Amino acid sequence: MTNNITQIPFKRVNGNDSTLADYAGKVLLVVNVASKCGLTKQYEGLEKLNQTYKAQGLQILGFPANNFMAQEPGSDDEIQDFCKTNYDVTFPVMSKISVVGDDQHPLYAALTEAQPKANNNGDNTLINKLTGLGQVLKNSNDVLWNFEKFLINREGQVVARFAPNVAPEDSALIETIQAELKKESVPVL
Repeated sequence: MTNNITQIPFKRVNGNDSTLADYAGKVLLVVNVASKCGLTKQYEGLEKLNQTYKAQGLQILGFPANNFMAQEPGSDDEIQDFCKTNYDVTFPVMSKISVVGDDQHPLYAALTEAQPKANNNGDNTLINKLTGLGQVLKNSNDVLWNFEKFLINREGQVVARFAPNVAPEDSALIETIQAELKKESVPVL
């Protein structure tokens, strides 16, 4: 695993290599997304966050994953078309990856290591529902479901993690984003 999370390579939807370093100086909200999930409507809220805060330095990055009950079965092109057609998504949605399991992408291994627990604002409804469906975490720091959110500050440090049921319009998420946007970037020497 790369020590610096910003240097871990991943693919853009066009097949080009990328890293979080390509978004240096921005506050990043990294979200594993899926088009056939009960939480898919969060795309609308994510796009609203994007439109509201991108001029202040927020960059949302969507990472499609098919890890949870096959809720992202489409190809990269199909996913892009779905996002544009249904939610007019303008933030980057990357090439599909795995966020849990033996084939977990190194980016998600680093994200979950940096922030092992997600803030769910005390709402265990989703956790209880998933447990009832037989969805059990193999590791306590695993991503729970689609639409889990990781906030990375301007210096590339993972500063917060929000459970899938924390909606984009949730006040705790918005306040955390606003606080990070107010901080000035510290130059790396």
